[in-house]
Amino acid sequence: MPVVTFSHNDLNGLLGREVPAETLLDRVPQLGADIHSYDSENGELSIEFFPDRPDLYCVEGAARALRTFLGFDKGLKRYPVESSDITLNIDPSVEKVRPFMVGGVVEDITMSDSLIRSLMELQEKLHITMGRKRSKVSIGIHDMERIVPPFTYKAVDPHSVSFVPLAKTEAMDLQEILEKHEKGIDYAYILEGKDQYPLLVDSEDNVLSFPPIINGTLTTVTESTTNVFIDVTGTDLAAISGALNIVATAMAEMGGKLRSIKVEGTHTMRTPDLEPRQWELNVADTNTLLGVNLSSDEIVAALEKMGFQASPREQMVDVLAPATRLDLIHPVDIMEDVAKGIGYEHFGAALPTAMTFGKRGMRQRRSDVVRQLMVGYGFLEITTLMLTSQRDQFDNMRIPSKKVVEILNPISEDHTCLRVSLLPSIMAVLRRNKHRDLPQRLFEVGDVMVGHKRRRHLASASISSGASFTEVKSLVESLLRDLSVKHTIVSSSLGCYIDGRGAEVEVDGVKVGSFGELHPEVITAFELGYPVTAFELDLTTLTAGKLERIA
Repeated sequence: MPVVTFSHNDLNGLLGREVPAETLLDRVPQLGADIHSYDSENGELSIEFFPDRPDLYCVEGAARALRTFLGFDKGLKRYPVESSDITLNIDPSVEKVRPFMVGGVVEDITMSDSLIRSLMELQEKLHITMGRKRSKVSIGIHDMERIVPPFTYKAVDPHSVSFVPLAKTEAMDLQEILEKHEKGIDYAYILEGKDQYPLLVDSEDNVLSFPPIINGTLTTVTESTTNVFIDVTGTDLAAISGALNIVATAMAEMGGKLRSIKVEGTHTMRTPDLEPRQWELNVADTNTLLGVNLSSDEIVAALEKMGFQASPREQMVDVLAPATRLDLIHPVDIMEDVAKGIGYEHFGAALPTAMTFGKRGMRQRRSDVVRQLMVGYGFLEITTLMLTSQRDQFDNMRIPSKKVVEILNPISEDHTCLRVSLLPSIMAVLRRNKHRDLPQRLFEVGDVMVGHKRRRHLASASISSGASFTEVKSLVESLLRDLSVKHTIVSSSLGCYIDGRGAEVEVDGVKVGSFGELHPEVITAFELGYPVTAFELDLTTLTAGKLERIA
């Protein structure tokens, strides 16, 4: 989880008062975080925030949350946003490359070395987490004094534009940046297969950014910067808008004035949009979920402590949530904040009356009955991977290929598809254990994927110098007798068995499995040198409605 490290003094400055470290160490975990470390000598506090709260990934966001949580402020923090005449034009050429961009302006901000570091850390934490290592969201921060709006976001030929990227002194074209620049090498995979690359330029064709790779040195933010332009690009409009809101409000906490810009493309909007999001909470549902008996006013007080604006309405509570709270996707998420606002310490500490309220389902109980029987017959249970290969499933078993669920980009030739049969996996285990003493008698109860549907199978194999058809037939009939399954045995033409030494099992006219002596070609395909008998049964069909009494 993201760890945010900041100065205790910086936090107190943003809180507007001195809060002892002991208070922070005690109260911060109740906000939904863990104290990673506290360096009392240097006054540095490290907090590990949960991944669902990217609005807390900087000291400014943490201070905003703590002001209401500790009772210094109450309710929703609003940030005034004035309109500017700046326009960001989205060219249609980026639609198939990296389709979305939003932006905003922060004016009259006083930069410092610690503030720049805080911004860079917030930027990178958002890139790694909600940005999926920049593939979904990437953020650029620019000095406004060196660029001239309006701005244009477009896709260009990789060799058509050159500029000096951050941390370099010589101009490179976009392709050279991907091949030579450290960030280009790290993130080139995002643009793999693209004929054109995204680019952000101003009205004089100065390059601000080559998203999601690197900014240009022209717009580097320094301690003398007072006005900032923020751009956020990505593949998800809601995600980039949320990231912009988090960065913009963090800078507003630093004293900056927010101004929106006009984004023109397939649709027109103004960003950042910090209008609160509307929710409503059912009082009865909230009490049932939390196991409490709160009034509407008590729920309102708890939500105001968590930075919401709330008001009671009959048996409901109307809620306005900050635009930075990207974790809210269901009323249950707000109910969780009610619990935090009340204080987890007030819920009591009763021990559970039972270790678990769950129980095994019928399918699992049926499988356990079969496992007990197989162990009683003297077989050893194994568990193998669901992934296998068409070679083992079909070629080595001498049976025709069937339609299987294939892996799109397998990393091993032994794991290219989902299995349709358990027996090849058991044979592969025997192959790896051929140096062990005989006899070896193995079985597995596991899932296979037949016709894109999951089925539960039982398979077994026995290898020894005396393995015979009579042995495996007796085993299968004993198993079916103990399961109280009426069945019929018919001859089999499956290629995996020796001619005349294989059979299939039918129940109510439906084939549910087969057994017999494996063909010598199957045995040699798995690099074995002794006779092998085997069977496989479809437990999903075999035990349907038949094992309730036993299970």
